[in-house]
Amino acid sequence: MKKKLLSLFSGCGGMDIGFEGGFIVPKSTINTDINKDWCIRETKNNYLLKETIFETHFANDIMSHAKLAWVDYFSKKRAENVSNIYHVGSIVDIVKEYKDGNKNVFPENIDIVTGGFPCQDFSISGKRKGFNSHKDHNGKIIDSDIPSEETRGKLYMWMKEVIEINLPKIFIAENVKGLANLGEVKKIIQSDFSKIDGDGYLVLDPKVLHAGNFGIAQSRERIIFIGFKKSALTKEALEELSKNDILEKYSPYPIPTHKLNGEFYYSSLDLLMKPFTKSIDVLKDLKEPDESNDPSQMNYSKAKFMGKHCQGQKEINLEKLAPTIRAEHHGNIEFRRLKAENGGKNYDELKKGKKERRLTLRECARIQTFPDDFNFVIPSIEKKSKFVVSPSVGYKLVGNAVPPLLAYHIANKIQSNWDFYFSN
Repeated sequence: MKKKLLSLFSGCGGMDIGFEGGFIVPKSTINTDINKDWCIRETKNNYLLKETIFETHFANDIMSHAKLAWVDYFSKKRAENVSNIYHVGSIVDIVKEYKDGNKNVFPENIDIVTGGFPCQDFSISGKRKGFNSHKDHNGKIIDSDIPSEETRGKLYMWMKEVIEINLPKIFIAENVKGLANLGEVKKIIQSDFSKIDGDGYLVLDPKVLHAGNFGIAQSRERIIFIGFKKSALTKEALEELSKNDILEKYSPYPIPTHKLNGEFYYSSLDLLMKPFTKSIDVLKDLKEPDESNDPSQMNYSKAKFMGKHCQGQKEINLEKLAPTIRAEHHGNIEFRRLKAENGGKNYDELKKGKKERRLTLRECARIQTFPDDFNFVIPSIEKKSKFVVSPSVGYKLVGNAVPPLLAYHIANKIQSNWDFYFSN
């Protein structure tokens, strides 16, 4: 039996793809010495990962284009109509609808809730307003000088409401690393989550996970909160998870498989860990845009080079981790390669006549570990518009997403301990 997953702030589905598994990733991203049984098929360049025990039964976001991309992908993986699974709208409004009497809003018997509550207000690169956000739950600027419980910085409280309604065995909440450095914010959120169902959840100390430690060719760090329903835990699990120092085998947090520069782990796994995945390792087999038939590879930002001192005006270093893929407009997308006079260092490619250009949607998706059958650009079959999901929207979708492979690591660690944590 699959465990029923409820996904909040789902975006285009990075967390959902990872938690369900069954997707293709470049070989360099997987350490088969540590995770020997993850792959069920391989080709020259890729592995097909096993499916997990989890299946998404509810997804939600305020972006209608996110639903289009999500449905386009998951409709290829399931026989039933997945459009009904994804609900477009603010989680605030959905919770209010439930409280107003529509008890059919959420599926019954949810086992796990996941959600990456909005991160812009906690981001180091943003204005870091945190709880004092002056945007509402639909992302619109509000007139009031006093933020309410419905502003974007407090949407984690509405995730808490959903957890209280559904009472899953476990929940996972994700946000940017910057939240960990915002004074008491981390402790406040951890405390608020623990009060669900009257102190009914054991919320572990959150951890910051670096995507590069899990085979993802990207410098991306996220803070992860994990909470367990105390009454659902076995006696042994409650005892172990309540300790200050949880043994690694009982922890729901995944074990790193790839080393960043200079890292050393005092464990038997240190010798088994692979070097970080270089950008070139996930991009090398992609054709140039004018040679490709993939709309997500054919389309890319045409914004010109604006000088070295502006954001997004750098060429990615193919021998290192790519920078964090951001939900940016076209002018801030990093360059796949620059001309030599603009500081480009990919001389071999330039000599072959390959032109200066920014990263394509597919290249951003590869760096984020989305499978190639996920479409970030969906052409329209009608003449009214060129795209159903445009390249501009695609950049926002891929930049906002949780890397599916990072989610897969979390899902597999929880899956491997499921029978220890829970009696059913």
